Amino acid sequence: MSGKVAEFAELESEFDAYVGRIVYSTMVTVDSKNRPRTRVLIPIWENVDGNPVGWLATYKTPVKAAHIARNPHVSFSYWDRRNDSVAIDATAAWDDDMAVRQRVWDLYSRTSPPGAGYPLGQFWSSPADPKLHIMRLEPFRIQVIRGRDLRSRIWQQERVRV
Repeated sequence: MSGKVAEFAELESEFDAYVGRIVYSTMVTVDSKNRPRTRVLIPIWENVDGNPVGWLATYKTPVKAAHIARNPHVSFSYWDRRNDSVAIDATAAWDDDMAVRQRVWDLYSRTSPPGAGYPLGQFWSSPADPKLHIMRLEPFRIQVIRGRDLRSRIWQQERVRV
C-alpha cells in the first residue's frame, strides 16, 4: 500500500528514525554512458523551512566529480534487515564555502538525524582540510517503506530542481 503525503513533516519522524538507525546509504550516480555507479556513504539530513536538505562530507574523486558535473541527479537508498527502507532522489551540488564546511562539520558531530553522522575528524583534520568536500543534496522525492507491512509513503517536491 502506497500513499502520497503533501508535506515532508508527515513522514519526517519515520525518515529520521530509519536513517538514524540504518546510517549507511548507497549513493547512485550515472556515468557518461548512462550506467549507474554505486558507493556506500553516510549523508546527513536536516529540515530547512519544511523541506529536507542533505549534506555529504566526502572526497571529491575524479569519478564522482565527473558524474555530478555531467548529471547532478543522485539517488540514496537505506535498507535494514527489518525491510525498513528509505529511497531519496535528489540533485547534488558541491558547496565548499568555509561557513558551510564548518556548519556541516558540526552537524556531523551532533549527528543529524540522531544516530546518523560521525566525527569527521576520523578522515579530515578540520573543516579547512583541502581533501574535505561538501555536497549539498536537494531531495525532490523521498519514499519511506515500513518493512512489517510494506506500507509506503512518498513525499515529492512540487517542482523538481535541476
